[in-house]
Amino acid sequence: MFRQILQNGTLRTAVQRPLAQRLGATLPQSFLGARFITDRAKSIIEEAVKDNDLIVFMKGTPDEPMCGFSRAVVQILQMHGVDELVGVDCLQDPEIREGIKEYTDWPTIPQVYVKGEFIGGCDVMVQMHQSGELHELLIKEGILKADPDAKREE
Repeated sequence: MFRQILQNGTLRTAVQRPLAQRLGATLPQSFLGARFITDRAKSIIEEAVKDNDLIVFMKGTPDEPMCGFSRAVVQILQMHGVDELVGVDCLQDPEIREGIKEYTDWPTIPQVYVKGEFIGGCDVMVQMHQSGELHELLIKEGILKADPDAKREE
């Protein structure tokens, strides 16, 4: 329940008021730093990120995205030549669905990781695609091979 009410380090719903009134003040700092990701979810996420050079935590699968943002991320990666895409369907496991948001402190799904580093969500992927940064990153990290003909054309 607290997942929905803990925002920017502050509880913002009616739950805060009665508890704070009972305490006679605001909530203690240690309470505001409470963790909601389970050990199981954290372990699964860490292993998936570590074991895959490129992975997307998404709604649905790369073959069947279940939301427009997940579909957009898959399409962007495919446009750049990513043929094999590993995806984790967050709709299949509520612990992963909520845990991935806390793991990165990023509120939305999909989430893209390259070589263990969190890159961002759909909006970041669109910006990186438009600026050319995404293609450069995919080549730099060895996800894509550099096209020697492209250098000759420049």
